[in-house]
Amino acid sequence: MLVATVNVNGIRAAFRRGMGPWLQDVDPDLLLMQEVRAPDDVLRDLLGGDWNVAHAEPASDGHKGRAGVAVATRRPIKGERGDIGPERFDGSGRWVEADVVLDDGSTLTAISTYVFTGEFETPPRQEEKYAFLDAITARLTDLRADGRHVLMCGDLNIAHREEDLKAWKANRKKSGFLPEERAWLDRLFEAGWVDLGRRFGGDGPGPYSWWSWRGKAFDNDAGWRIDYQIASPEFATTAKNCVVHRAPTYAERWSDHAPVVATYAL
Repeated sequence: MLVATVNVNGIRAAFRRGMGPWLQDVDPDLLLMQEVRAPDDVLRDLLGGDWNVAHAEPASDGHKGRAGVAVATRRPIKGERGDIGPERFDGSGRWVEADVVLDDGSTLTAISTYVFTGEFETPPRQEEKYAFLDAITARLTDLRADGRHVLMCGDLNIAHREEDLKAWKANRKKSGFLPEERAWLDRLFEAGWVDLGRRFGGDGPGPYSWWSWRGKAFDNDAGWRIDYQIASPEFATTAKNCVVHRAPTYAERWSDHAPVVATYAL
């Protein structure tokens, strides 16, 4: 099973820039997207074909269009949930779960999430970020309790280690590389969850998954590894690889993020 996750930075803009040919060429069994920024009918129309889609749009509260997460698959979806738990995050468009039926009849709960940027948002939302991370911990604990397979993918807006961003010295006191954020990932992995990007990406530096549109960040590979495929321990044993689909050139990018693609033997 081929699984791809990517922050599309607006699904309509991504397709204008070339996401369609990439999607046709890669042909993932499971596609998880963040920052969809489009109504459900637009998303389904752009994807085309016989995709089953679980999509959490942001509520119409003045921030509509800034988030939106989705799970798309040609396999059956027997259940979906768009809220992570605390009411403060209802309708935020930052969490969606899809219970996907695998070939052997078992179920994989696939999650697409888009974590708050933090202090760089207007207004600053670092405390909201910490609260959302706590909610993720609680929800993952509940999901794993019944022994199901779980795969959380998405833009966590956190670089875990120094190897995960080029300019780590300059970002030690900035959101995305704060000690508290990195410690949250430490606790997650100590609890048994597996960071497949690092498992298959070697010791680093990189491979990065996000580069600013500005300047020469992409050409100089001055990026951040903030996009993840994180698997429950049992499901992680089925992973065969996990790679970043970095565009060959700046001109060929269709998002400021690159897809993270993994193969699972199921």
